[in-house]
Amino acid sequence: MRDVTYSMNVSLDGYIVGPDGTFDWTDPDEEVFRSWIEETREAGVHLLGRRLYETMLYWETVGEDASVDADQREWAALWNALPKVVFSTTLSEVRGTARLASGGLAEEVARLRAGPGEGGIAIGGATLAAEAAELDLIDEYRVRVLPVLVGGGIPFFPRAERRVNLELVESRTFGSDVVHLRYRVVR
Repeated sequence: MRDVTYSMNVSLDGYIVGPDGTFDWTDPDEEVFRSWIEETREAGVHLLGRRLYETMLYWETVGEDASVDADQREWAALWNALPKVVFSTTLSEVRGTARLASGGLAEEVARLRAGPGEGGIAIGGATLAAEAAELDLIDEYRVRVLPVLVGGGIPFFPRAERRVNLELVESRTFGSDVVHLRYRVVR
C-alpha cells in the first residue's frame, strides 16, 4: 500500500508561513535542496491545495531559465514530470501533469492507494494536510526545522484536539543548522 507523507519546511516555532504571509526564510542551501530532490524522487504523486499549486507554478518554466543552477533544473524536471492532484473549489483547470481532484480527499487517497503506481503519495499545504491528519490519512511526517522564529502564521501541524503517536525513523542535521526529522505514525 502506498504511504501518504506530509513534508514541508517549518520554523522552530512551528509555522510554514510567517504572519506576513511570506516564507522567504525557507530558502534552502544546496545541501537541504538536494534532500528535497531525493525526497521528490520517492513520490509517485503529489496532492496539493490551490495556494500551494499556484505557488509551485513557478517551477513549470524555471528549468528553461539559463540563470537557474543545475540542482534547480533537476528539481524542476522531477516536479514537472510528477503527477499532481489539485484540491480546489475555485480553479476550473490546471496545467502540466496536474489534474483537479474528482472527489474528496479520502476518496482520492483510497483510489491512489488501491490503483497502480509506484512511489509514495506526497501531500503539501497546511490546509490540505490538516484535513488529511483529521481523516487519519497521513502515514509519515517529514519536517525540516529551520533555525528561525517567525512568531505566527500558518502552522505546520493542525490545531486539532487529537493525539497522534509517532516513531522517529530518521533525523539529520545539515550544515546550515536545519534539522530534518522523519516520523512514522504509530497505529
